[in-house]
Amino acid sequence: MTPPSPTAASGTAPGPSRAKLPSLTGLRFIAAALVFFFHATFSDPPMNPFADQAWEEGFRWLFSKAGWMGVSFFFVLSGFVLTWSARPGDTVTGFWRRRLLKIFPNHVVMWALAMVLFAGAMTPLSAWLPNLFLVHSWFPQHETFISVNPPSWSLCSELLFYLLFPFLIGPVLRIRERALWGWAAAMVACMVAVQLVTDFLLPQNPPTPEGFGISLWEFWFGYNFPPVRMFEFVLGMLLARLVLAGAYPRVRILPAALLCLAGYAAAMAVPFLYGLNVATIIPVSLLICAVARADVDGAPTVLRGRTMQWLGEVSFGFYLAQYVVMYYGRTALMDEQLFAPLPGVLVLLGFFLATLLVGWLLLVCVERPVMRRWSRPRPRLQQAPGAPAEEREPAPALR
Repeated sequence: MTPPSPTAASGTAPGPSRAKLPSLTGLRFIAAALVFFFHATFSDPPMNPFADQAWEEGFRWLFSKAGWMGVSFFFVLSGFVLTWSARPGDTVTGFWRRRLLKIFPNHVVMWALAMVLFAGAMTPLSAWLPNLFLVHSWFPQHETFISVNPPSWSLCSELLFYLLFPFLIGPVLRIRERALWGWAAAMVACMVAVQLVTDFLLPQNPPTPEGFGISLWEFWFGYNFPPVRMFEFVLGMLLARLVLAGAYPRVRILPAALLCLAGYAAAMAVPFLYGLNVATIIPVSLLICAVARADVDGAPTVLRGRTMQWLGEVSFGFYLAQYVVMYYGRTALMDEQLFAPLPGVLVLLGFFLATLLVGWLLLVCVERPVMRRWSRPRPRLQQAPGAPAEEREPAPALR
């Protein structure tokens, strides 16, 4: 049986509405930066550089929900952009090839670097092998799902999204326009249900080593377990349908951004589990749609500038490099030294720029060459008379 291909199928016809979305590319870097500063707040492992207690606690408080919000943004964005860029004539194998080549080479490079620099001496085979193949978030053991290069846990969810997308795109495109809002609301309701199940049914012990105030089981199932993150991805697919159909309200970027700040404040106020993604999911969704709508309308945004476009292209490598750069720098090069406020800020800036450099190197030395070489089938040397020309696959979607 041939699997269905991710083709445009019903009421969403290709046309002028399928505009490019450069502002979403720029917005990706802001989300990646949020994750960077979230990880930089950790005291164990020793990422936070501030010796002054007030600065250390204030920095941790300010960015305490930034990582959760940034990752949720990426999951919704994945569904949105893959649906937006889906075209007739694509194939399941072609799609899978592009997406696997997008994530695995960069992941393998940073996995190897982490193993050489620090993880190899402390990570057993039972942890580093699943990590290499991006299945480690399926295991509830903390030493497995947070292992080697910890940010790679999210790639386990992305890998699941990519594997299922060719089978989801057809049903999502067949949903009637008037039913899209109901399905989107159902995805948000399912996210709430996940945290209710996590809160009331999962074991309360043992606690997480990070000191999050929840159990390890709750942290794994409510946040790291790939199937529970599918709701954000499918929500992104539905939001793309709504914007393509012109059924999404024209919310401007500034009000949407202010709502994200309000959602962030709510995430800081609600119980921990509900601040992981539930408190921010609606504002994040509004912002993605508002930015996409601005691009469709051709409205100027700062996110479309050359600098933000470059940062957006670097963002995937930046995301994967952040932990390795900071952990190795803070432990091996600085011996966990703490600093006064101004030097501490300069240390953070230095790590930020170093992570940008590594992210750029991954882009130009790994990601782009791999995608150019292998993302499309090689042309055949000979073609039988009368045979159809090889189909041209669409360019890789934004991640």
